[in-house]
Amino acid sequence: MAGTGTTPRKRGAGEASLPNTHQVKVEDIKKLFTEQRGFLKNFFEELDYEEVAAFCQKVMECKGTTLFTGVGKSAYIAKKVCQTLVSTGTRSIWLAPVDALHGDIGNVSPGDIVVMLSKSGETEELTTLVPYAKAKGGFIVAATNAPNSKLARMADMHVRIPCNGELTPFDDGVFDGQSRQAPPVTYTALQMLFGDTCAVYLMEMRGLTQSQYAMNHPAGRIGKRLVLRVTDVMKPWDELPLVKPTQNGMEALVHMAGTRKGCGCP
Repeated sequence: MAGTGTTPRKRGAGEASLPNTHQVKVEDIKKLFTEQRGFLKNFFEELDYEEVAAFCQKVMECKGTTLFTGVGKSAYIAKKVCQTLVSTGTRSIWLAPVDALHGDIGNVSPGDIVVMLSKSGETEELTTLVPYAKAKGGFIVAATNAPNSKLARMADMHVRIPCNGELTPFDDGVFDGQSRQAPPVTYTALQMLFGDTCAVYLMEMRGLTQSQYAMNHPAGRIGKRLVLRVTDVMKPWDELPLVKPTQNGMEALVHMAGTRKGCGCP
């Protein structure tokens, strides 16, 4: 029957280039990861480390708060990078761009840095926000893939997160970095790589110790190991289910069950 083999069927423009089969192939998966590796290689080759250094220096010198904002998938990356900074010693908060235009811009104060993530640099919600954030005294940093974009021109500083393509299931040619025909699965990974690497460098610059890091993660394994003491978790003597040596086993079990401690101390 036609269309039941493993050969890709003919398809219209914009349809995914997938074989008409449910059989997963290692070589197909490897091809995609190899393509991603090529995009990552280009990122490291084109990244301007002078721009990155200037950005890190600005954050280090910030006397206020470093705010991160973005729209769509860039918003999730902005939130993640923001949380990484918070947990590693840099005062940072997430700023929703639309909410900022309806009151949340009150979070921006003179001396703050507002980092705006956008691949194209043409995101309307961000370009609309720029003059109002500046009026509040914020220093605007645009992190885009387009140095000549509207957002880059409006910002006080621009850092290029370079990307020469996007992993896509469509065979309409090489993704040029501007088309919206595919989800930004490559660029979001590069944004995350950029933000988290800068966060680690800022940790080094601030001399953050493991104990200081643990203080920001009290419920995590490292926090419990380095911060908690025996006295923080042990039960005081008067709360222990004590039984007398002369009491029998049944009486001890009843006492244990009543106190919910799971033990009995003679």
